[in-house]
Amino acid sequence: MIPNITRGSRMAGLMVYLASTDTDKTKNAHTEPHLVAGDAAIMAWYDDGVLDKDDALAIAKHLDRPRKAFGVSVQIKDMQWDPARKERVHVGYKDASVWHCSLSLRAEEGALTDQQWGDIANDFVDAMGFTETSGKARCRWAAINHGTSENGNHHIHIAVSLVREDGTKASTHGDYKRAQQTCRELEVKYGLEQLSSVHATRGYDRAEKATATRDEREMHRASLGRKVRACATSSATEGEFVRRAREAGMLVRPRYAKNTTDVIVGYSVAERPQRGERPIWFGGGTLASDLRLGALREEWMDSPQLATEAAAEWNAAARNKRTVSRTGPEKAEPPAQAWVDYTRNATALADQLRAIPRDDHATWAKAAREVSGAFAAWSYRLEPTPGPLAATAAELSRTAQLRAPRQHSKPVPLPSIAGTAMLFMAASSKNKTAAQTALMVQLINTAFAVYEMHAQSGRAREAQRIRSVVENQLAPFTATMPKAVPVGAEQAPAEATVPRAVDIARRGMAPIRPGSVVPTTPTPATPETTYQPSRRDAGPGLDR
Repeated sequence: MIPNITRGSRMAGLMVYLASTDTDKTKNAHTEPHLVAGDAAIMAWYDDGVLDKDDALAIAKHLDRPRKAFGVSVQIKDMQWDPARKERVHVGYKDASVWHCSLSLRAEEGALTDQQWGDIANDFVDAMGFTETSGKARCRWAAINHGTSENGNHHIHIAVSLVREDGTKASTHGDYKRAQQTCRELEVKYGLEQLSSVHATRGYDRAEKATATRDEREMHRASLGRKVRACATSSATEGEFVRRAREAGMLVRPRYAKNTTDVIVGYSVAERPQRGERPIWFGGGTLASDLRLGALREEWMDSPQLATEAAAEWNAAARNKRTVSRTGPEKAEPPAQAWVDYTRNATALADQLRAIPRDDHATWAKAAREVSGAFAAWSYRLEPTPGPLAATAAELSRTAQLRAPRQHSKPVPLPSIAGTAMLFMAASSKNKTAAQTALMVQLINTAFAVYEMHAQSGRAREAQRIRSVVENQLAPFTATMPKAVPVGAEQAPAEATVPRAVDIARRGMAPIRPGSVVPTTPTPATPETTYQPSRRDAGPGLDR
């Protein structure tokens, strides 16, 4: 459940908007706005009938009466944009006596009954300190069921007067954080989908889904996000990323800093449209929070020369010209040894992750980002339509996206597997190989580690989603893989068995550790050395 808080001064204007059914004038108006909860007086006067403008004005008058009777208002700082200083500055104070919060479900959750919404609304305002349960005089409030939004989200709106019945003012200090925490508690109480307080992903609106269903294709954002993730993870530099993205069939255009043509601060991508259609553009941040240009740059090499080269590639893409470099790393065939080296790195990563604290979210996000990018690249190479590899990439990408990345420390150094995406992107054949099997074993091991982290952190929803995709989609895929060659072996016997990690995946991650709900993960033979290539190793696009 997602809360969204705003403040204002006109209770009548808010209530008229909430009761509006004029879809021509109000973008999010609905056909049957009606009360589901409110203070005792409100609920004594009104039933669940559809509200009209007169009802809205009468409710607003009731809610606003304490403020007018005592002649008080709640003031907040008035911040306005100063063009000369190029920042928001304090210019005074303004009235903000009206507190408004919408509570929305994700479109996939469907709708709740009026009784359920009413119970949730009562619990919510209690927890926010607006009722007698706070030990203070109550605020007047009303909750209106607004139905389903244009994006398919069933939701209600709660309007509260911040002047209490005795003329005192209700405090809203920390209301954003408290609203989020209250929603997490109500999700548990009412059996709703529990949203993560650590990770955040982008949703899809109803129009996107309807268009994709009509055209019998994957949603643009899902397809673009997977391609961008594959290209970004397999690239060592920004210029290489631009070339890989164009090679993958995407249209790419930069977003320049104001009054410049060489300072790129963002980007947009689009699928190449069919004849007669216009491209549908998406900014990197709207695909996924960790696909913003700033976040991607943290993983690439950087220098003045590389920045200049990247700007040249962006400018060429913006003008639909040929790539500037035609001999980049993406054109080279990686050495066969790279498969062995990255399999060793993946083995070391899976092992070391289990020593990482569960609350080191930045490190777990980085590991999930790399393994998600590897699966995305493999999906791009092998799957004409989204399949188990795409599903695994999408699921792990959720852990890669932090709700507030700046609040977390830097990830600790670990063996990098970002270059595995490069190996899959550069594969010359779509046929699956034994080398891919060996590497996949360790990618599954890393997915297991992420699963364990969520399970042990009490995030059952995230853990179950990873478990489900491995059980139901990835495990059957592994049955089609060739026999694996043991890492570092010069020759493998013809009857070599698929390592136990794949076997566990085939058996559905069944718990096999006595007394534990977490599946045992195989421990591969420790290699003599762990490969840790430099940024500019012989293998193009290796660890960064």
